[in-house]
Amino acid sequence: MSQHNASPREMMWADGGTIFAAVMLTTVGVFQALEGISAIAKDDVFESAANYVFDIDLSAWGWVHLLLGVLAVVIGVSILYGQGWAMIAGIVIAMVSALANFMFLPYYPLWALVVIAFDLFVIWALSTVYGQRARGA
Repeated sequence: MSQHNASPREMMWADGGTIFAAVMLTTVGVFQALEGISAIAKDDVFESAANYVFDIDLSAWGWVHLLLGVLAVVIGVSILYGQGWAMIAGIVIAMVSALANFMFLPYYPLWALVVIAFDLFVIWALSTVYGQRARGA
């Protein structure tokens, strides 16, 4: 098994990727929290989908989104502070956020698609950075 030592350039990309992913995750968290607050405060803002498989009260969806948003912000900030556990947690929370927004599509399709796109980008960025760091260790 060969040991790959990362070059300074590769480490620079990994560090930049980490910062980018952390900021994106924090941004997604804020979007998610705002979506949750909107659903909790005024659930009549959203269209209700008739006969939707995941027919959950919009206030309940609001609490789910708010909790996911707060977790994403905490994890994103933890990544910025260099907490090792936060890289994997960021991938997991972005995945859960994407799934929650997929189930939320009938209620607010454009917003849900934007958040899903950001989530997928965060997953890609964190996975890339995590892989670079693993090879460089």
